Amino acid sequence: MRRHLLLAATAALIAAPAIAQDSATARIIDEGLNHSQVMVTAQGLTDVIGPRLTNSPAMRKAEGWTQDRFREWGLKNIHKEGFPFGRGWSIDRSSVRMVTPRAIQLTAIPIAWTPATAGALTAPVIVAPIEKIRDFDKWRGQLRGKVVMLTAPGTGDEPDEAPFRRLSGDDLGKLDQYQLPNNDPEATDRRLKRLEFQQKLDAFLKAEGAVAFATMSYRDGKLLHGEGYMFGVGETPSMPGVQIAAEDYRRLARLAKIGPAPTLEIVSDVRFDDSDVNAYNVFAEIPGTDPKAGYVMAGAHLDSWVAGDGAADNAAGSAMVMEAARILATTGVRPKRTIRFALWAGEEQGILGSMAYVEKHLATRGTGTALGNGQGMQRYYGFANRWPITPLPGYRDLTAYFNIDNGSGKLRGLYAENNPAAVPLLRDWLSPFATMGAGTVVVRPTGGTDHVFMQSVGVPGFQFIQDPLDYGSRIHHSSADTFDHLKGDDMRQGATVLAGVLLAAANTDKVLPRPPLPTKPAVTDPFAYSDGDDD
Repeated sequence: MRRHLLLAATAALIAAPAIAQDSATARIIDEGLNHSQVMVTAQGLTDVIGPRLTNSPAMRKAEGWTQDRFREWGLKNIHKEGFPFGRGWSIDRSSVRMVTPRAIQLTAIPIAWTPATAGALTAPVIVAPIEKIRDFDKWRGQLRGKVVMLTAPGTGDEPDEAPFRRLSGDDLGKLDQYQLPNNDPEATDRRLKRLEFQQKLDAFLKAEGAVAFATMSYRDGKLLHGEGYMFGVGETPSMPGVQIAAEDYRRLARLAKIGPAPTLEIVSDVRFDDSDVNAYNVFAEIPGTDPKAGYVMAGAHLDSWVAGDGAADNAAGSAMVMEAARILATTGVRPKRTIRFALWAGEEQGILGSMAYVEKHLATRGTGTALGNGQGMQRYYGFANRWPITPLPGYRDLTAYFNIDNGSGKLRGLYAENNPAAVPLLRDWLSPFATMGAGTVVVRPTGGTDHVFMQSVGVPGFQFIQDPLDYGSRIHHSSADTFDHLKGDDMRQGATVLAGVLLAAANTDKVLPRPPLPTKPAVTDPFAYSDGDDD
């Protein structure tokens, strides 16, 4: 009998952590689905604060507002960490009109980090597609006093896919493929030269006496975007620039073709803010009970572009990360590992906020090319080609990072980032939420957001799979990126799934397999020739 009692007691002790975890998961699901605040948070970031360009006044407001919310919810160690960025910039008002051969109000937006007009600027247009340095000679001597239309107008497009969709089982299955790495340093060099071209183009337009430039929106449907990447101190463009809706741009091009060239009136009332050239990441924590166990982390980028309100990209991800923090704090969980929450800045300009975190807390990288060691997008393109990687003392403290940055669609699972050994444990952490549609783990990697530089130094960083909705077709970076396009039920599910995965990762006794520390790879195709079409 004593032996049976001893076995029963031992079994109870073994089962206790699992029972506690199940109980916590049930509380997370109740809090996340029945008492959600995720859409209230998203509305504050979008309708109230609005677009959050890095270092703009609105982004500064968002930095303070998000910290206040974390404090209200009882999180700890709430703080900002700065990193060098560049100039702040914002739009007060803008207008672009065609005034001859007839008056039309055009759909247009100032391009980020271009300077203001001195009142209304009125000038004729010239269609001068310039894509490479060799195009300069073709237009030399023809641009003085003109608004230079830099994009070839084309003829429009007709969508061949539905703009709104959700992932089917077949879609998810197609994602589960190991993706062979491809190391092509020359491709990186070409991208860096392309950035250098933008500076040379700006200097050419100024030298030729142009008064402004215009580009065409890359989506039809009167959508605007307005991205610009010359934001460093001493690097911003020298003349006003606007992006014009594709339909309006093509009308101008047709009129210019038959002559006389139409005249535009441009008012770009924008302003720079150089009071603080540092951008700031925002952090908050739920402390762990074991200081030696390290931490897990969830993050989303808080910054956005300015054509819309930065709702799907990425107030949605930020609100889900914040809601996961609120859920866990409200349910009173006491995880073994600390759970850290990050809201990144500078993602839209080259994933700069999370890169700064990697370099400060996780690992440094060696030197690369001169361009790749520069600012902004130069650092983005050059980061992966800097060797060797040197781990910092906190390198192994971060046991798992989870990122959300693909709109407001339902979480469907995780990309395992070419790490097959991690798949079973990731799938286990997702298992309580499989019936909510979030049970899939695929081995392939995904890129373009804040987990990539963690992965690039061998730290386990993962991006969630999400239903695409209309994110890629018309919302991403566009003037339609407003609260109206967010899906509340999907975001409730997403925040709940994230909270549960974080708690499971924070409490696990198993070690999530890490890839080996990356070393400089061989060139994948040493026999390839460049196409020589870069100048």
